[in-house]
Amino acid sequence: MFLALVVTPELREFLARGRGGALRLIQVLIQDEQLVLGAFRELEKSWDQDYDHFLLPLLDDQEPCYILYRLDSQNAQGYEWIFISWSPDQSPVRQKMLYAATRATVKKEFGGGHVKDEMFGTVEEDICLLGYQRHVSSCSGPAPLTVAEQELQRIKITEWRYLCVCACCPLQVKTEISVESKHQTLQGLAFPLQDTAKRALEQLAQKRINYIQLRLDVEKETIELVHSNPTETRELPRRVPKDTPRYHFFLYKHSHEGDYLESVVFIYSMPGYSCSIKERMLYSSCKSRLLEEVEKEYRLEVAKKLEIDDGDELTEDFLYDEVHPKQHAHKQAFAKPRGPAGKRGHKRLIKGTGGSKQES
Repeated sequence: MFLALVVTPELREFLARGRGGALRLIQVLIQDEQLVLGAFRELEKSWDQDYDHFLLPLLDDQEPCYILYRLDSQNAQGYEWIFISWSPDQSPVRQKMLYAATRATVKKEFGGGHVKDEMFGTVEEDICLLGYQRHVSSCSGPAPLTVAEQELQRIKITEWRYLCVCACCPLQVKTEISVESKHQTLQGLAFPLQDTAKRALEQLAQKRINYIQLRLDVEKETIELVHSNPTETRELPRRVPKDTPRYHFFLYKHSHEGDYLESVVFIYSMPGYSCSIKERMLYSSCKSRLLEEVEKEYRLEVAKKLEIDDGDELTEDFLYDEVHPKQHAHKQAFAKPRGPAGKRGHKRLIKGTGGSKQES
């Protein structure tokens, strides 16, 4: 639903001036069922230097408004603008609804071709300069994939992984191609462990330490020890880097159903798009071979293997639920109750049509 309110001549004049690039900011208000000019600001400095200085003083905690803010970039229509809808939580519900229904009218009156970005805010943090920069950053991220696109992406990643492994360490790629071959298998990439990493794994197996962090040295094609500092469960999120992948082994000490347990948890942390494609592929390829060596050579029984993109996921409850998944109770189907055993009671006598008694 949208409302086509009357635009005052004064506002129409300032919108035209804005499209010509003469103004930095235009505030639009709704008064007496009309769209009116609330305020305007002329250019002083660059768009980012003017932004908070001009925009934030116009925000009223009790009243919504529209704000058109001019950037310094241009497109085929002219200067590009940000269209901001300000609707604070404390404002009356009727006003919120009125402004929400009129938004399309304001954009159409100004000219949608001039609008580069649109923002909606209920607090200053949503639409301040930092808020706008966060908005731009989130919009530039990859869009959600459909099921078909996800399948295509998996195929491409598999192909890239194969090419990367071939380029980095061709001797580790084991394939069998012949007339009788039915499939081609890529074995995991195996980077050797450095001596310090080996000693740390031995100490973890002996429970002399409770945490190990490992990294791949891509140039040397080895797995290095980052550190093995003592780590409590509450400290685990801080051990996970925000900008680079890592392997972690953690001795999770806890109680379960009255028993004290010490479970080894493997954590593969991958921050996502902040890492290069090559890093993501190498860490993913080396993971299975590393776990295979750890379990076989160092007799470490890994109770749970986790893959995360943010260390904040590693809470006490999360680890407990992963190591000891909740069992879903079997819901018994409804059974019709059985009738009483033995006789069902004495037979009754009813009168027949001829007046004679019959047994039933």
